[in-house]
Amino acid sequence: MTSRLDQARPYALGVFRIVVGLLFTCHGARSLFGVLGAENAGGTVAAGTWPGWYAAVIELVGGALVLVGLGTRAAAFIASGSMAYAYFTVHQPEGLFPIQNSGEGAALYSWAFLLLVFTGPGALALDGLFASRSANEESEHKGSAPVAA
Repeated sequence: MTSRLDQARPYALGVFRIVVGLLFTCHGARSLFGVLGAENAGGTVAAGTWPGWYAAVIELVGGALVLVGLGTRAAAFIASGSMAYAYFTVHQPEGLFPIQNSGEGAALYSWAFLLLVFTGPGALALDGLFASRSANEESEHKGSAPVAA
């Protein structure tokens, strides 16, 4: 049983990355463009306002990068940091625990993205596609290198 689960690990991690990236992207789209329920959340964020607009850009761009698995570790690192910042500046002053200060979302996103920093994107990621292409090109170039006498 364990070996079968271990074989599925990259795919489970890939699906986890896709879901987390999609949900995070939706937050950014709602804040920046007023789609996906912004009428209930107070509308859009004014361009250039600190920290809301920058957080929304990180949510949209970082979430999209994580979703497709491109630059996953870097995008996840920045997204994790932005959610940690949001938790400690917005939520934590309202109470010690996330359940008290409505910071569950920020805390979960921060830890989920931090997990992706250390695990990588898993299967079904553009990072893996580009890595395999560059490895194939490298092996082709090594075989065709001239020999010095």
